[in-house]
Amino acid sequence: MSGSHSFGRRARGRRAATAAAALVVLAALGACSTAPAPEPQPTVAAPPPTPSPLSPPPIDLAGRWRLTAAAGGACFMTLGATPGAAQGTIAPEGGCPSNFFTSRKWTFENDSLIIRSHKGEPLAQLSFTGGHFEGKDNGGGMLSLSR
Repeated sequence: MSGSHSFGRRARGRRAATAAAALVVLAALGACSTAPAPEPQPTVAAPPPTPSPLSPPPIDLAGRWRLTAAAGGACFMTLGATPGAAQGTIAPEGGCPSNFFTSRKWTFENDSLIIRSHKGEPLAQLSFTGGHFEGKDNGGGMLSLSR
């Protein structure tokens, strides 16, 4: 009997150890559930992108124009547009100064005529004055666009 008596003590010891371990786990879980949840951090929403203020140019741009660079060189460009449009196409003729041979599109934004390349990159920004456009190319060179 002494063998079964010691077996019973071992079994009770294991049950007691398992129960103690379960109490430790429950106490740890209880401590987690009573801890206050962290305050959610307010998220700041990015403002929506503002659309570029496209507006029709002060005159109808459709037709043939002469682009002249102050540093030398000139060429003709045909600007395509529907009446009242704020953007259109450009078909440069040969011999355009600088990289204006890549001109393919124009937009009228913030009271300026923007000439863009075939990749959509701005090449020049011009303002309407005295019946024609004047401005600068990306390198700071003076330009004019007239009929």
